[in-house]
Amino acid sequence: MLLGRGAEQDRIDRILADCRQGRGAGLLLHGDAGIGKTALLDHAAAGAGGMRLLRTEGIESEMDLAFGGLHQLFLPVLDLVDGLPLPQATAMRAVFGLGDHVVEDPFVIGLGVLSMLSRLGADAPLLCLIDDVQWLDQPTVDALTFAARRLGTEAAALLFAARDGAPGSSAHGLPTLHIGGLDRAAAASLVTGLLPSVAETIIEQAHGNPLALLDLPGALTPAQRAGQLGPLALPEGPSTLPGRLQDSFARQIGLLPDATRVALLAAAADDTGELPLVLAAAGRLGAALEDLEPAERAGLVSLSSRTLRFRHPLVRNAAYQGAPLVRRIAAHEALAATLDTDRHGHRRAWHLAAAATGPDERVAAELEHVAEWAGSRQAMASASAAYERAAQLTEDPRRRARRLVRAAQKAAEAGQDVRAGILADQVPLPLTDPGTAADLSRVRAVVELGYGSPATAGRILLDSADAVSPSRPDKLASLLTDAVHAALSAADTALIRRIADRDPELPVPAVPALLLSGRIPEALDTLHTLVTACGPSRTGLMNRLMTGIYCQLTGDHETAHEIATAAVELCRSRGISGWLPTALHLLAVAEVSLGRFDGARAHASEALRLADHHDLDHRAAHLRSVLAVPAAVRGDEETTRSLTDKALDYTRPRGVGQGTATALWALGLLELGLGRAHEALGHLDEALAAAGHPVLAHHLLPDLAEAAVRAGCPERAVEPARRLADWAAATGHPAPTAAAHRCAALTGAGTEAEHHFESALRAHASGSGFERARTELAYGEWLRRMRRSVDARDHLHEALTTFEQLDARPWAGRARAELRAAGGNQDTSGDGADIRISRLSPQEREVVRLAATGATNRQIATRLSLSPRTVGHHLYRAFPKLGIGSRSELAALLAS
Repeated sequence: MLLGRGAEQDRIDRILADCRQGRGAGLLLHGDAGIGKTALLDHAAAGAGGMRLLRTEGIESEMDLAFGGLHQLFLPVLDLVDGLPLPQATAMRAVFGLGDHVVEDPFVIGLGVLSMLSRLGADAPLLCLIDDVQWLDQPTVDALTFAARRLGTEAAALLFAARDGAPGSSAHGLPTLHIGGLDRAAAASLVTGLLPSVAETIIEQAHGNPLALLDLPGALTPAQRAGQLGPLALPEGPSTLPGRLQDSFARQIGLLPDATRVALLAAAADDTGELPLVLAAAGRLGAALEDLEPAERAGLVSLSSRTLRFRHPLVRNAAYQGAPLVRRIAAHEALAATLDTDRHGHRRAWHLAAAATGPDERVAAELEHVAEWAGSRQAMASASAAYERAAQLTEDPRRRARRLVRAAQKAAEAGQDVRAGILADQVPLPLTDPGTAADLSRVRAVVELGYGSPATAGRILLDSADAVSPSRPDKLASLLTDAVHAALSAADTALIRRIADRDPELPVPAVPALLLSGRIPEALDTLHTLVTACGPSRTGLMNRLMTGIYCQLTGDHETAHEIATAAVELCRSRGISGWLPTALHLLAVAEVSLGRFDGARAHASEALRLADHHDLDHRAAHLRSVLAVPAAVRGDEETTRSLTDKALDYTRPRGVGQGTATALWALGLLELGLGRAHEALGHLDEALAAAGHPVLAHHLLPDLAEAAVRAGCPERAVEPARRLADWAAATGHPAPTAAAHRCAALTGAGTEAEHHFESALRAHASGSGFERARTELAYGEWLRRMRRSVDARDHLHEALTTFEQLDARPWAGRARAELRAAGGNQDTSGDGADIRISRLSPQEREVVRLAATGATNRQIATRLSLSPRTVGHHLYRAFPKLGIGSRSELAALLAS
C-alpha cells in the first residue's frame, strides 16, 4: 500500500476491476516530477494478476522519433499485426518499420491500435501503462489516446502518466486524475533517522513530493544532518525541485565506477530500453554487463534479461547531462553504429545528428529522408522536427532555407502554428528561390491567420503573388486561393476584389468577386465548374474548401455538405491535422443550415478540441460561434452567451468579420426563440454590419425579417425580404427560395401571404427540418389570427413534433402555446418511427443507419472509428428502443 495514496489506488483498482468485466477505460495521471505517478503505475502493474501487461515510457532525447513509443509498447506482440484487416495491417507494418507502404489515412493507424488492443483483450484482460507521456512522440500519443477514447466494451485499460508543465507531447480527451503532494502525516513517515528540526525542514520544503522526501536526505552533509542547516541543498519552492533532485542523482552517479557511468550513459542515450542493444553500444565504449551491477545495487536502474529501466526519468537525465560532451557524442556514435541497419535507419539518423557538432550534409540528408518517412506515415510533427534538425546541420544557405521552410510547412500541417512561425523566422533572407519564397509566405500567412488579422494574412499572400508570379507562375493559384480564404474570413470585400483582379481567369478567386459585383449567373457557372472538379483526387484541399464555402454561401447546402465531408476525409487520409478543424468547421456550418444540429455539435466540438489542442485561436473562435447556434436553437442561454462572449473577445479586435457575424447571429436567434424580438433585432443588425456585404449575409435575412415583424416594426422587414427574394430568384436553390417565401408571407397580407406560405412549404420538401418547422409555426400562427383554427392545427402540430425531436425547446414552447390556443391536441408522444429513432443517442443513430444499409459490424467499425465489439454493443442497446428484434428490420423501419 502506497502511503497517502488510498483514493488514487482505489480509482486505479476500479478501472482494473471494470477491465476484467469487459469495460475498458483510459485514465491520465498528471502531476509534478517525483510526485508518485510511476509508483501508481507500478501499483497497477502489481494488481494486474491474470491480466496481460504492456508498458512503455517516453524518453526526452527520442521524442521526435515517430511511433517509437508505439513500437516499444507493442514489441512483444508484433505478430498480431498479421491478423488485422488488410488496411490496418499495412498501416501498422509501415509505422513499425516492417514495410515501406505510405499511410494515407492516420485514422487507420488509430483503428489498427484499437484492433490490436481488442484482440489482446479478447484473450485476457489487458493493461497498458504509458509513462512520461510528455516525452513520447506525438504520433504515438495520438494513436493511443484515439484508441483509449473508444475502448467501450473492450477488456483493455490504458493508464497514462504525464508531468505537469513539461513541454512536449500531450494527451487530450482522456479522464484525468491529478496527483498532488502527500499530506503531512504521510510525508513525515517517509523521513526517518533525522533530527526533528532537520526532518521538519525537509518536509516543509519538499511540498509532499515523495521522491524529494526519500532522496533529499541522502544529499545532506554530516553537518547538515547534525542540525547545521546553513547552505541546505533544498529548494525555496516547488518550481526548482526537479533540478535539485537531478543534482542529488548526479551526485550518486558521480560516486560510481567510471565504467558504470559509461554503461549508464549508453543506456540514457538509447530510447529502446533493450538491454542487448545497450550492451552492444556500451561494449564499443569499453563497458560490459557487469559494470551495471553497482548502479543496480544503488537502485538507479533495474535489469531483466532483455530490458533496462531507470528508476526515474531524472536518473536518466542525470546520467546523460552529467557526462562530458565528448562522452555523450561517443555514446550516440556507438548507438548509431550498433543500429546500422535499414530497419533502424531513422533511429540511426537521429543518433548521428545528436553526435554532430557542426554542419554535416551526409547526416542532414539522412534526416531529410527520415522526415519524408515520417510524413508518409502522417507523423507531421516528427517530420517537422527532422527537417528542422537537418536544416541546422546544413551549410549551404539555399538548401538550409528550403529545409527550414519544409519544417515550418509540416509544423503548420500538424497544427503547430506557433512553432511554424518560429521556424519561419529562422529562414535566412533574402531568398533567391521564388518557389521557396512563395512557400514561406504561405506559412507566414497561416500564422497570421491563426493569431492575428485575416486581412493582413490575405495581403501577405497577395504581395507574394505579385513578387513570385513572373518567375513561378505555377505558385500563383495556390497563393491567391489562400488569400481569398483569408479575405473572406475578414469579410474584406475590397481585398477580395483586389485578389480576383490579380488573375481574373482563376476560378476560385473569381467566384466571390463575381458575386460581389452582382454577376450571379457568371458566378454560378464558375462555381459549377469548381464543383465538377471536386471529384476524387481531382482537386486539392483548399480548392475543395473554397468550393464548399461558395456552395454554402449561395444556399446549396447539400452540395456544401458533400464537399465538406470529402474535405474532412481528405484531411484525415493525408494526416493534415492543421486543416482538419477548418474542414470540420465547414461541415458543421452546412449541417446547421440543413437542421442537423446533432451532427453540427459533434463535428464542431471535435474541431474545437483539435483547435484548442493545437492552439489555433482563430479557428477556435469561429467554431465557438458555430457551436452557439445549436445552443441557441435549444434555448440554452448560458451556453450560447458563454460561447459567443469568448468568440467575440477574439474576433472583434482582430477584424474577423465572419466569426463576429456568426456569433451575433446566434445571439439574435436565441432572443428570437425566447420571444425577445427587440433584442434579437439589435443583434441581427450588428451581425449584418459585421458581415461586410449583403452577399455575405443572406443567411441572416430570414431571421432579421422575422425579428422586425415580431418587434412591431414590419417596415424594417421589407428590405431584407426584398433582398432575399432577389437572391433566391438569382440562385434558384430551395433553401433561399423557401426562406424568401416565408419572409414574403410575414410581410404580406391575405391570399398573397397564404400563397407564399404554401410555396415555402413546397420549397422545404428537402433541406432543413428546423426551417420547415418555423414555416409551419408561422403559417399556423397566421391561420389562427385569420380565425381558421382548424386549418392551423395540422401545421402547428407538425411544427411542435419537429421542434421536440430537435430539442428546440423555446420554439416547441411557442408551437405548443399556439396549438393550445387553436384547440389542438398537444400530445406528440406517439410511437412512430421518427419518435423511436429520436430515442437513440447520436452514436447509436449512426450505427443503426449504417447497419440498415447492410454494412457488417467490421465495416461500420472502420467507418466510425470504433471496434466491432462496440458496434455490436450499440446495436444491442438500440434494438429495444426501436422495438425490433433483428437487423433485418432496420431498413424497413428507417424507410418509414
